Amino acid sequence: MKETTRARVAAAIGAASLQKDVSAVYDYSASGYKNISASVSNGSLSGYDYSTSSHFSGGGGSLDFYDYDNSKHVQLKLNGTRFDGYDYDSQKHFSGTINGNSISLYDYETSKYYNYSI
Repeated sequence: MKETTRARVAAAIGAASLQKDVSAVYDYSASGYKNISASVSNGSLSGYDYSTSSHFSGGGGSLDFYDYDNSKHVQLKLNGTRFDGYDYDSQKHFSGTINGNSISLYDYETSKYYNYSI
């Protein structure tokens, strides 16, 4: 999964789990902030990645979203503190957990964990 897609997933999970608007995501693997906004309202996800000047959004009561930068869908499901999904760009699954403002994502394409803070 692309670095930008992982950060968008983290922003979406943060917005949904914490029930607040996300304005930036700290990416520990890149040692820096990603300028990504995300919000979940009335069952719809809306986000914007300022680094690529592209939107990502979804609706229908799920966190699935369309990534306009990659022109691909991302399936995303949150269940309590755990989430999982599928990235149609890399054609690989991912999974993770959220604990407070901290998000850990395992990417099956790279076989690595990536950590974020909201």
